[in-house]
Order: sequence, then structure tokens, then C-alpha cells
Amino acid sequence: MEISEFVHQVDGFDGLAPKEKIKVCAWFLHVHKAMASFDNEAVRNCFKQLHLNSPDVSVYLPRMAVSKPPELLRERSRYRLARSVRSELDKKYGVHQSVIQVSRLLSDLPDKIPDMTERAFLREALSCYRAEAFRACVVMTWNLAFDHLLRWILADAQRIADFNAAIGRRFPRKTGLVVSSIEHFEELKEAETIDVCQNASLFSKNTTEILREKLKKRNMAAHPSQVTILQSQADDVVTDLVNNVVVALV
Repeated sequence: MEISEFVHQVDGFDGLAPKEKIKVCAWFLHVHKAMASFDNEAVRNCFKQLHLNSPDVSVYLPRMAVSKPPELLRERSRYRLARSVRSELDKKYGVHQSVIQVSRLLSDLPDKIPDMTERAFLREALSCYRAEAFRACVVMTWNLAFDHLLRWILADAQRIADFNAAIGRRFPRKTGLVVSSIEHFEELKEAETIDVCQNASLFSKNTTEILREKLKKRNMAAHPSQVTILQSQADDVVTDLVNNVVVALV
């Protein structure tokens, strides 16, 4: 995760006093950049990436270290947040480590995804996961992966020809259906699309099983029920679909 992305989670960041902005940057460096301590330049770089003028950190950091109680602990030319300040910020912005890992996985994808529609799905999934709206995350991640699958089929003339040839073999009642655009896929249920892909041997048996399993989880998440969608379930859906569909099918 980059600092520009993180500050969107910080309510009223632009209106914070310089010292409070420094604390936020310091917490970001500790948690999201795995820095045990930081120096003046690391803090300045955070402000630079945010396109903000940096406060005079050579003045602020020493003052924060000698305040009572100290807000920073000084180690020669480096600093780290005092425990009380770190704990307070953990409560505000902290998330489970696996949330951070999956968020990083998702946030690394935009550079690999040129299609703007897929990017929109990605942003939605990322927002849902961070908000611990795991049911919505499962639904949106499926949307991302399935949309990618359809566009991947259409992107290659041989793939779409093989897909169309397999429709009638797998579903005789749909003989005559020819898919040549995203809208045409509406004539097939999602499970039917996966079955046709399998019949056409467009990808491996493992990919087929992943899609079938995740479609079941999407259906469970999308419909009102007493079933609770846990973080671990969202982790599984996100990592499997991102790695084995969105990234793998190119």
C-alpha cells in the first residue's frame, strides 16, 4: 500500500496539524513499510508522495521526542512512535495482518490491469475488504474475476471460436447461440459459461474447479442468509481468484 492510498482511510487528514500528520506518516512507515524506525528523510518522502509541503521535520521530530510524555522515541538520528501513540493509532487504523497482505495483493494489481472496468471492480473489492465487509468483498472479487474471464475469451479469435463451438456440445438446446460480445454472455448463466470453457478446454481442470468453487461462495455471499462470511473465507476467495484468474489468464 502506498501513503496516498492509506490517507484516504484517515478522516480529515488534510485538516490535521503538522504534528498529527507526522504521526500518521510514522504509523504508516511502521505498519505498511515494515520500518522499525525512520529518519527525517522517510517522513519528508511521505509528504512528497502526497504532494504536500513537508513541515520542518528537523524541528518537529526532536520536539516530539522530548515532549512529556514523549510522542517519539529517539535512537540517534532515527525515531519510532512511543508505545502509547502507536497503540492509539493501531486502534484507529490497524487491521489484521492478513488484511494488509490481501490489500497489498489487490493494490498491486492496477499496474497489471489496463481495462478501466476491471479497475473499478478492483477498487470496490479493496474498499470492501478494508472495511471488513467480507460478504461484499466476495461478491465484488467474483465480479472482477468473471468480467476478466469473459474479456479474456473475447480477446483471442481462436478462444472465442472454440467457446462458440462448445456451446452446442455442452448445451444442445443453445445450439445456434454465437457469442461475440460481452452482452451475448447474458444468454448463459455463469455456471454454464464455466462449463462451456471446460468443454472447449480453454484452461486447466484446476482453474475450472477454482471458478466453480468460488461461484458457490459468491452465491452464498450474495443472497440473504444466516451464513456469516468470515475474513478467512474472503482471504481464500480473493487470493485464489486474483492469482489464478485475473493474473493467470492473460
